Amino acid sequence: MVDENKLAKIRHLIASAEDAIRAAKAMLEGESEEAISDDINHLEKAKSVGSMENDGRVVEGVFDGLNMVGPDGKQYNVPANYASKSKLVEGDVLKLTISNDGSFVFKQIGPVDRKRLIGMLTQDEATGEYQVLSNGRNYKVLLASITYFKGEVGDEIVILVPIDKQTEWAAVENIVKGGERQPNVDSDVSTVTLQEKDTPSVEKEKQLDDLEI
Repeated sequence: MVDENKLAKIRHLIASAEDAIRAAKAMLEGESEEAISDDINHLEKAKSVGSMENDGRVVEGVFDGLNMVGPDGKQYNVPANYASKSKLVEGDVLKLTISNDGSFVFKQIGPVDRKRLIGMLTQDEATGEYQVLSNGRNYKVLLASITYFKGEVGDEIVILVPIDKQTEWAAVENIVKGGERQPNVDSDVSTVTLQEKDTPSVEKEKQLDDLEI
């Protein structure tokens, strides 16, 4: 019988090798070093806080802006309407339950600390992707969020990002169109940290999060 400590070391070595191979492939395909680093960070966090139970029918992982990254390195598709409605932010911990009929049920169980940024909605002419320009950085945002708020290029937009790290994606909180919507921030500041009472709690998310597809 193989010693448990040896098994743990072998698993760690395999995981490290897989990370290195994935990063090398991404570099060959032209991804930026920052994007590669973010991918690895999501996987490392998923390994440390995530879990898999019931033969993989229940998975806890980390939201990367589009998908949930599981502790096994697999990506699980998060419906855009769910991510938009729940205002998911990169780094949020999610729990996925795969039903007997194959449907996915997501629940946000570990929201990261957030801050608000105010920026301008732009659109990439080549790809058609929407982005928000804020404090000299471009953040990708979900089309579902822009569609919901009926956003247009040039609109002022309020986004949510993690408070302690740079990210590629942002969640849309609100869009200001000709003064019709007024976000809960001062108009003369470009960065506002969410107060503790404003930070999404697990209890609040339990009322909003469950969505079966």
